[in-house]
Amino acid sequence: MSRKNENTAFQCENCNTMVEPLTNGSFRNHCPNCLFSKHMDHVPGDRASTCKGLMRPIGVDYTGKKGFQLIHQCTKCQKISRNKIAVDSIQEDQIIQFMQSIV
Repeated sequence: MSRKNENTAFQCENCNTMVEPLTNGSFRNHCPNCLFSKHMDHVPGDRASTCKGLMRPIGVDYTGKKGFQLIHQCTKCQKISRNKIAVDSIQEDQIIQFMQSIV
């Protein structure tokens, strides 16, 4: 599968929001509304995971190289991963509401 084909619309399995593809040159892998993702990869982009559990947002991190990232934990196998926050695009991530809920 090409990277271009990965940036497609989908319906969130957690909150049922219809999620549009990003328009800022990046790839969407989580819901901008509830910030949940789906456990699809062993390593980013490989789509090799058989788990397919929902990934719950559990925190936010910042690095100078990648900027703000969501920290997700799989509700099924407990794997932790990081995903870049979507900004400057349609359906920007509702990160402020999430950060207020974890304070």
